[in-house]
Amino acid sequence: MTGIVVLIFRILAVISLYAFLGWALITLWRELQLTSSQLTSPQFPSVTITPLDFEDLQTREYQASEVMIGRDEGCEYTIPDDTVSSRHARLSYHHSQWWLEDLLSKNGTYLNDERVYTSTVIISGDELRCGKVNLRITIKNI
Repeated sequence: MTGIVVLIFRILAVISLYAFLGWALITLWRELQLTSSQLTSPQFPSVTITPLDFEDLQTREYQASEVMIGRDEGCEYTIPDDTVSSRHARLSYHHSQWWLEDLLSKNGTYLNDERVYTSTVIISGDELRCGKVNLRITIKNI
């Protein structure tokens, strides 16, 4: 009789062990799936461009890693002004910061009244001037 009881306890212990291992593997698999989905869909802080003195433009918010500014219809932020080049400037997100780059525009790109010659880090509240058009940049953190 004690041999049967010991056998039953052994079987129950093996079933418990396999149930625990199965639960642990399922939990690890779910965590791995969650982590991989977070890593494959990078999130960028949104950037908002607000015109300061140009009535034909609207405030627009972007949730992308790159925003082209210019007169060309292919740009994300189109400015219908003759002082703005067709592809005037680029806002890009990399190294955990937003950067402003002048794209060899004719009338220059200015950040807080200083001419931009190389890629420059921008922060929320900075004022950008493309040609004669003034814009305010607002960055929302994730």
